[in-house]
This record gives sequence, C-alpha cells and structure tokens, in this order.
Amino acid sequence: MFEKLIAIEPVSLIPSAEKELHTYAKEVIMYTNIPANDSEIISRIGDADAVLLSYTSRINRAVLEKCPNIKYIGMCCSLYSPESANVDILYANERGITVTGIRDYGDEGVVEYVISELVRCLHGFGREPWDGTPQEITGLKAGIVGLGKLGGMIADALRFFGAEISYFSRSEKAEAAAKGYQYLPLPDLLAQNQLIICCLNKNTVLLHEEEFRQIGNKKILFNVGLSPAWDEAPFIQWLEKDNLCYCDSTDALGGTHLLDHPRIQCMQTSTGRTRQAFDRLSEKVLANLSEYNG
Repeated sequence: MFEKLIAIEPVSLIPSAEKELHTYAKEVIMYTNIPANDSEIISRIGDADAVLLSYTSRINRAVLEKCPNIKYIGMCCSLYSPESANVDILYANERGITVTGIRDYGDEGVVEYVISELVRCLHGFGREPWDGTPQEITGLKAGIVGLGKLGGMIADALRFFGAEISYFSRSEKAEAAAKGYQYLPLPDLLAQNQLIICCLNKNTVLLHEEEFRQIGNKKILFNVGLSPAWDEAPFIQWLEKDNLCYCDSTDALGGTHLLDHPRIQCMQTSTGRTRQAFDRLSEKVLANLSEYNG
C-alpha cells in the first residue's frame, strides 16, 4: 500500500474506481483542475509516493528531481512509447520509478467517428456529396497509415462496408495479409488510395512536402492520432487542391488557428472519450495499480 497517492489533475475515472483508489493508499488526494506549470505540479505531488495523471500535464525530469519520494506513476491515458509519453520515462526508470500507462480504451468511439463522417461525406448528408453523386463505401480504396490496434479496427470496419484496404506500417503483418489487406510502401499507398487514414503515435510525422505531392488531388485525409501527422505548410497547400481533411480534436489538427479553413472538418473533441471508454480506462488504471501492489 502507498502512503500517499496524488492525482495531479482530472483523470477521468468513474466514481466506483475513485472509491477503490483508497484501497491502494493510506491517503488519496484527487485534484479537479489542471496544474498551471511545473511548480504547481511539484507542489501538488509533495511527498507522495504514487502519482496519477492524464494527458494534459507533463511530469518531466525537473519535476522528478524535486519529488524524491515517488515510486509509482500511473498514466491514465495512452502510453505507446517513452518518446511520445508525457512522463520522462527514461529518467524515471533510472530513478527506479515504475511508470505504467494504458492502451486501447477509447478506440471503439474513434472507429464510429470515422465511419460516421465518411458516410456523411460520401453520401452528402447535410452537405454536397464529396464527388457530386452520393456514393457508398463499397469499392472505396482506403489506405491505413499505421496498422496498430486502432488502425486495424478502422480497417476491419471499412472492409465490412466493402472498402478495398491497403496499409503502410513499420513491418508487414501476417494477420493483415490473412484478411486480404495489401501492404504497400508509403509512396504507393498515398498515390493509389482515395482515402488516407493516419493512425500514428503522438508526435510521429510522416507526411512532408513530398508525401503530399504523392497523395495528389481529390483525396480525403483522416487523422485519428493525438497530434498532426504532417508538416503544416505543405498540408495547407495540399488542401487548396480540392482535398478534404477530417480530425476529431484540435490537438490532432494542430491548433485552433486552422478551424476556419473551409476544407477542414474538425469536431473539436476527442471522439474516444465515451462512457464506455471511461469504464475501460478505469478498469485498466486499477489493474496497473493492483499489479504493482501485488
């Protein structure tokens, strides 16, 4: 059992999970607002030996150096790699601090978002049809950039509706080949598909000037990552050529300054933040705590 567990910001746990936190520590403090800076984060952590945070704050080396009692940090958000994390995991490991995160808790809502917006775009529900005449997903050439868990779920959903699926990933995947998904080098994937969906880890940028040239004109681009998959300048130039981009959040888009662009459709929300996602998130956060204490 921990001596003191601090959630330095809102961590989106359901009430029963917050109640269960008290079984893992003698003292539990849950902050309901986001700390303004490192100094406030350090003040909130104090002498705590366990810390929880979401994706809106950072625990960097400077914070860790000022909080020597920390033994455990639970990220109540996605953890894909040390490089993309909002915790300095490498330095934490040097200090013997365990850092855990979670994955795959909000993917279902994102898949529904992609299908919903794509259907509206192709059919012209509430707007003009994308290609002048209402279309189905059937026969649509769809390229997935990053075939991880979420990318695979989106590919499966699109295939259910009759799309032709190809993908680019760091390596070819046997399970994708078994489903009939074609692996393509990135330039070929960008050129050959009408729909491009980027499902990349945070801070991973693969679309530069040359890649936008390869995509060409009259294409639909979705970004369902947590940050832009592109360099902004060539992205804006590409949009002017009768192309269209969909993002759920402004973080995925790259900022609020792009919201008024006529060829950008941004929901300004995280479509993975559903009631069911909070249930899954809570279960996984508690499971990480239980495993550490076990």
